[in-house]
Amino acid sequence: MSTWKKLIRVLSHELNNSLGPLSSLAHSGAEIARRGDYSTLPAVFAAIAERAEHLHHFVSGYAAFAKLPAPRPERIEWAAFVADLARQQAFALAAQPPEPAGWFDRAQVEQALINLLKNAHEAGGDESQVELLIAHVGAHQRIEVRDRGAGMSQTVLAQALLPFYSTKRSGTGLGLALAREIAEAHGGRIHLANREGGGLSVALELPDASQ
Repeated sequence: MSTWKKLIRVLSHELNNSLGPLSSLAHSGAEIARRGDYSTLPAVFAAIAERAEHLHHFVSGYAAFAKLPAPRPERIEWAAFVADLARQQAFALAAQPPEPAGWFDRAQVEQALINLLKNAHEAGGDESQVELLIAHVGAHQRIEVRDRGAGMSQTVLAQALLPFYSTKRSGTGLGLALAREIAEAHGGRIHLANREGGGLSVALELPDASQ
């Protein structure tokens, strides 16, 4: 019940933050058109489009979490996967990827890692020390994102994977929860741990069913 109430509050807040300005902009646009001052209409339309885009991204985040399809694992060549990921989020490779190819749903794991890398860059540490580590450990693939930010208190660590839980003022609380959902849908799990010397480690541990 507490989670549902928080969800309703978050949705209401975000929807009202966009619908209020949209309504005001539509009224302003109608008034400008009535006066025949068409030169200022492009700015009004641009503002409406910006608010609509924000709302679309916000709602899409919740929809992706609620409608996660069953993963479709395939053979993944690490070099190409890492290169594609690097075009979307900056990171340093902690070590060269292992020789065996990966085995997972490329789109889902890529989305999870984009979220984790984004969190790492927002953690408050040296962004040049955001790292990605890929390793094969027994029958599992381990993909780990590391940062040198402030880490998490034990209270936050205990709740960080819960949907809609966020310590960020504008956070949706879905990034880590979605990563957990993706890992578990693959038959794996996610690990969070503070690093010695400061920072956080978030690792996806996925079974390698291709072996």
